[in-house]
Amino acid sequence: MIEFFSIGEAAKKAGMTGETLRHYDRIGLVKPSQRDELTNYRYYTEKDIVLLNTVHALQQMDIPLKKIKDVLEYDDIGKIIDFLNDAENRADEKIALLEESKTMIRRARADYERKPHRIFAENVYIERFPNQVILLSDILETPTVDNLWNYLSHFYNKVGNELFEFEDAAGIYTENGKSRMFAVCAKYDQTDGLITLPAGNYLCLDCTEKEREDKLNELLKIAETEYNSRPKFAVQQIVVTGILRWKYQLRVFGTGRFKATPRNYRLTPLLSDCAVLP
Repeated sequence: MIEFFSIGEAAKKAGMTGETLRHYDRIGLVKPSQRDELTNYRYYTEKDIVLLNTVHALQQMDIPLKKIKDVLEYDDIGKIIDFLNDAENRADEKIALLEESKTMIRRARADYERKPHRIFAENVYIERFPNQVILLSDILETPTVDNLWNYLSHFYNKVGNELFEFEDAAGIYTENGKSRMFAVCAKYDQTDGLITLPAGNYLCLDCTEKEREDKLNELLKIAETEYNSRPKFAVQQIVVTGILRWKYQLRVFGTGRFKATPRNYRLTPLLSDCAVLP
């Protein structure tokens, strides 16, 4: 006895929706084996479900429904074999592309996993850093979407030396009004542009790209008014926060002056002047 399935049951078995089966029926692609004349209900057999699964598999190869309909009507085994060989080749190409995409996704995930994760502070704070050796770029002044995601190759090309290795960290170094992007050295040799950032307490402030210049000026003003310090340089550490998105940790060094975060300071909405509260 032939077993019949309702449209809902057939759709579930084929991994489709009932509306998809109705569409296939309307265009004559896969018609139900039986239809109730009174209720117009559709009923499908196992053979119909096999055809639905075949259609679904061919669609995954980006084959148009019109072509699939033609193939299902073939009455020539040779033509069917040729078509299936072509479909298999399409499948192999698609699998290769998916594997390539998967590899790229894995590399991107590993890259983001290596990047520092941190919660950004709203106010000024003090953080202690060890010695860091950085290499300044000859030409790059500020990060852009293009140069930030390829900055390490820029620095490796600059030194052309196997004695150099760089951490996955970048930023902007500012001294005497001149700014240059930098890479943090994990291993280095003598070359022009090397600078050692001293260990110690740094006065820090987090910000976005839009706020960067105003907040740096504000941080320098805090260092002067609250600590009587005029830092010789400023570091703007880039912190990646998303895909093609980043913020900054601004920090200035005060030769041992920064021992406690100023308690009488709070950020102003305009971020252009510091407010010293009584």
